[in-house]
Amino acid sequence: MSDLIKKNGNAPVEWNPLRAMRDLLRWDPFREMAPFAVPELEAATFAPSFEVVETKDAFLFKADVPGIKQEDIEITATGNRLRIAGKREQEHESKHDTIYTYERQYGSFSRSFTLPDGADFEHAKSELKDGVLTLAVPKTSGAQTKKIAISTGHKS
Repeated sequence: MSDLIKKNGNAPVEWNPLRAMRDLLRWDPFREMAPFAVPELEAATFAPSFEVVETKDAFLFKADVPGIKQEDIEITATGNRLRIAGKREQEHESKHDTIYTYERQYGSFSRSFTLPDGADFEHAKSELKDGVLTLAVPKTSGAQTKKIAISTGHKS
């Protein structure tokens, strides 16, 4: 079978149908292969969805983190590497309750992003509102995209 390719604008991007299904359905086929559910492993599967966009002036990060308190999120930068980590604590349940389904995810997460040179972490701003973490990392003035004229090579 040949590789499937989809186009993102004019740039071809390799399309992986299994990854697309997993992303769309949030389905992990390897979890189904586990012989038994281990609560410690289930807690480690919490991974909020991120959206990363580069604009003319900044890098914008948005993460869906419902139920996570501000004090449970940590944003750090080392060099040009950005790390967003946090945890969502499991709610305490009563031993007398009958649980019919348990689909919510708890535990710690950590995501790292490498930004190009010119990211100004000193002036970065973040906000947690309605379960969405928004982080804006501005670009330094020297890192702005500049258009370079192409000469024809002819001397006038």
